[in-house]
Amino acid sequence: MKQHILNPNKWIDEYADYLFNYTITRVNNHDTAKDLVQETFFAGLRAKDNFQGKASERTWLVSILKRKIIDHYRKINSAKGQAEVKLSFYTDGENEGNWIEERVPQSWDNEAEKSIENDELKDTLEKCIDNLPEKYAMVFRMKTIQQFETEEICKELDITSSNLWVMIHRARTQLRRCMEKNWFKN
Repeated sequence: MKQHILNPNKWIDEYADYLFNYTITRVNNHDTAKDLVQETFFAGLRAKDNFQGKASERTWLVSILKRKIIDHYRKINSAKGQAEVKLSFYTDGENEGNWIEERVPQSWDNEAEKSIENDELKDTLEKCIDNLPEKYAMVFRMKTIQQFETEEICKELDITSSNLWVMIHRARTQLRRCMEKNWFKN
């Protein structure tokens, strides 16, 4: 088997774009993605003596980045509920409920009106995902969007695989209803 060696002097030139693109699809925030890639490079430098050369340099960095992304979501989840401010969005009927302040949809600006249909679909889907219960949204993103392995998600969130699949099923059901209501209008 070929032994790979590390060359940290070339990481930014060779891997920054790849790692950023990998991250942005998983966290959907430009600044957060940049921070996570930077943290990955720092962690790689700190752990370079542990690199055994069994995987390529890029694969090794991606594995570090995956941990950073999981830590990011874990941090969000642990901070959840500490100081939630809820805003009412419906006061009666089957849709009665509240928005958590940090999840209130932002107002649309003029640029949004100019966006193409795929961007509008993505925005609607993101709003529907954000409208899911926090744990459902986290599990859905990790499994469906980020394509983490079932075992990895279960271990990180300390849940069983059957619990994971129940949450994914419920998330998909709620997403379908939300998309039917907000996107597939007649």
